[in-house]
Amino acid sequence: MNIQNKTILITGANRGIGRALVTEALRRGAKRVYAGTRSGELQNADSRVTPLTLDVTNTAQIQAAVEKVESLDILINNAGLALYDDLSDRAALEQSLAINLYGPYGVTQAFLPLLTGSRGAIISVLSLSSIAAVPFSPAYSISKAAAFSLSQSQRALLAGRGVKVHVVLPGPVDTDMTRDLDISKASPESVARAIFDGVEKGEEDIFPDPMSASIADSWRSGAAKVLERQFAAFVPERR
Repeated sequence: MNIQNKTILITGANRGIGRALVTEALRRGAKRVYAGTRSGELQNADSRVTPLTLDVTNTAQIQAAVEKVESLDILINNAGLALYDDLSDRAALEQSLAINLYGPYGVTQAFLPLLTGSRGAIISVLSLSSIAAVPFSPAYSISKAAAFSLSQSQRALLAGRGVKVHVVLPGPVDTDMTRDLDISKASPESVARAIFDGVEKGEEDIFPDPMSASIADSWRSGAAKVLERQFAAFVPERR
């Protein structure tokens, strides 16, 4: 899956990793980039960029976006929410699940006919907290773990329809979400480059920064990945 001449939709495209993904997709020769934001606005003069009003929790906006997108090769589920909580407030967990789990689920289901037609790809930008909870942000970790399981299920179920599913598992990235964390962070630009590099190499699970890359080999050969492949074999081939 090369990025050149592809049509790409990116949610959460107005800042951080999303904005960097828009810029990197254009640099690699994407034919069109649909940039989904809650406001429907994006400052980019490139004629290949089409802003979309797309709150991933809003069913009506998702459907309106589908009607504006004529074709689609790659969907990047990037929009997300990170709260710092202690699990004492159920509302924080419900909000995290609404945006980080049900959001990408709804967007993917809506655009699946186009992706099936193009035999395209889904890229879900998750987090290392998908596989090991971050204690000071448990609602975020829970929602990202659920989104990871969703992506694994989609990967197995959609393989027979020619749709590939990639999961991105970054460590800390220098965005608004991590503004208050005094730790080493990767730049959004370097992460965006690594994401598209991983997609073009056909990597199912992409570890796009130094922290996450340090566990990439052990993850890909570990028990969890072995089980995922074994369980995927239970899905009957689509004819």
